[in-house]
Amino acid sequence: MTMKTISIAIADDEALFRKGMILILNSYSKLKVDLEAENGNDLLQQLSACTTLPDVLLLDLKMPEMNGIEAAKLLQKKYPSIKTIVLSTHFSRAFIINMIELSAVSYLPKNSQPQEVVETIKAVYENGFYYNSEVLSIIRENIISKKKPKAKFSIELTSREKEVLQLICEQYTAPEIAEKLFISPRTVDGHRNNLLLKLNCRNVAGLVVFALQHEVVKIPLQY
Repeated sequence: MTMKTISIAIADDEALFRKGMILILNSYSKLKVDLEAENGNDLLQQLSACTTLPDVLLLDLKMPEMNGIEAAKLLQKKYPSIKTIVLSTHFSRAFIINMIELSAVSYLPKNSQPQEVVETIKAVYENGFYYNSEVLSIIRENIISKKKPKAKFSIELTSREKEVLQLICEQYTAPEIAEKLFISPRTVDGHRNNLLLKLNCRNVAGLVVFALQHEVVKIPLQY
């Protein structure tokens, strides 16, 4: 199946960086920047006028008028279908955890290589999220540091749902999961949707955090 062109929005107050990213991303097949904004207010105003929402958003955190954190809170409520990738100079544990709690599906430092940004956009579009080993380690450390008694996991998952959840957490795509389990991609989508409903998660990234919190599956840091 041919992948459709991924529609991208970018919100960053640094015009040189923003324009540079647009040139880079538009040079790749199947990627197109359809919206650019210089702050959170600008972003939300443009989104409200869109007939078709972008698939993926590259969001800076430090912006005037409305910063990325404030924008993410509103995006979570108004535009939950947009997959937000944070691209920021603020690559610290506190910022990463805060933005993941606000439904960011990936987090990259602003000095990332262009190819890493491109691969992250594609992974987020195909899988719903992408956490590299450093971010995944920070998520784990945050869960451990809370030191709360582990709640008993009482929701029953079928063996197949556990298999699908394990592979989702290992960041395999639906077609790859289908091939590994000898089922159709449509069946994988069905199991994923059932997991979202059963575990009361807003998105696929939430499934990963839930799985880590409750130790439902074993997620390696490297795979």
